Amino acid sequence: MAISVVMPRLSDTMEEGKILRWLKKEGDRVEVGDIIAEIQTDKADIEMEAFGSGTLRKILIGAGESASVGHLIGVIAEMDEDISTLLSPVSGLVVESVTPAQPGTPASTPPTLQTVAPGRIKASPLAKRFAREQAIDLSMVSGSGPGGRVIRRDVAALLPSASDAGQRAPSIAERAVEIASSTPSAGFEDRNLSPMRRAIAKRVAQSMATVPHFYLTVEVAMDKATELRESIQAQTSDLKVTFTDIIIKAVAIALGRHPAVNASFVGEQIRVYSQANIGIAVALEEGLINPVLRDCGRKSLAQIARETKSLVERARAQKLRSEEYAGATFTISNLGMYEIEEFTAIINPPEAAILAIGRIQSKPVVVDGGVQIGQRMRMTLSCDHRAVDGMTGAIFLQEVKRLLEHPLDLIL
Repeated sequence: MAISVVMPRLSDTMEEGKILRWLKKEGDRVEVGDIIAEIQTDKADIEMEAFGSGTLRKILIGAGESASVGHLIGVIAEMDEDISTLLSPVSGLVVESVTPAQPGTPASTPPTLQTVAPGRIKASPLAKRFAREQAIDLSMVSGSGPGGRVIRRDVAALLPSASDAGQRAPSIAERAVEIASSTPSAGFEDRNLSPMRRAIAKRVAQSMATVPHFYLTVEVAMDKATELRESIQAQTSDLKVTFTDIIIKAVAIALGRHPAVNASFVGEQIRVYSQANIGIAVALEEGLINPVLRDCGRKSLAQIARETKSLVERARAQKLRSEEYAGATFTISNLGMYEIEEFTAIINPPEAAILAIGRIQSKPVVVDGGVQIGQRMRMTLSCDHRAVDGMTGAIFLQEVKRLLEHPLDLIL
């Protein structure tokens, strides 16, 4: 029986994938479990297995090309099987081309619909926003701005009521933004979004637009945590414990004691999780990925250190399995190694909170009426106010602070 090979959904946010390379070519024999292709998702590069046996009869999406989730990318079948039925929806696709408007078209003439080559669409920010509001596909709009850039009036001209008196003219401020954004400036390059960058852009914009954030910041005395780390390093050369590992352990314990923060806002309910699956923000060249340490509350500091090291290394090599970057209930983002003193992080839905960690710095502090040099670190908790109230977040953050300032509780 012929098997349709479709672009799989390899993460909860994946909408399309890019074929990096086919490991089998047309005519090759394929068995169940064979790796047939490498796919770039919005999270990582992942190997795709065959779910049936036969011959790879047809490759429909070549290396370097992208396809949406569920799209047919190949066919596996025996050599004597008829696969025309599977291929007909693909071979039957016809794209109509409409001649674009010629230069000099009067502004009052509605723009024509056109097909455009894949890639970034040149449009002013105002035009993009207006197109989203009106559910208009910008790829079908011919631009009348400089260099063919789509501006607001091009989008408005496609609306049935665009010529009605009720159509509001752009304000002076909107027109100024449109003119500035549609005027080319010297020395720029438009770069296409990678699947990962596109997913990040969509998720952070969605988070900021739909999740009511509030922020809580505390300063932590890291002197004893520093001593603990140095003591562990002095006792063993096989285990490297980072400050991130220590913070993960403190957060896991605090989440167990204050589970209201280990939650998600789901429709008309708040879902509280029974175990702490902590995501760690790892920077990659193309963006950000959050590998997940599962059930951290049950793991020792040594286990957390080893697992974190392995996950981070494979994340940077883009070798994570899909289940290794899904299912986080809380995320930690540490920019301290880049000498950032403090920052606020954007919540990663459906999680209810994320903790932003700044650098540890030596500074004069008052202790018992005297001044001495201490190790201090600032951390900021971003909370979803629909699920977490200010007092709840504050009590949780105080618990994390207490654990870091008395780190023996992390190893006993």
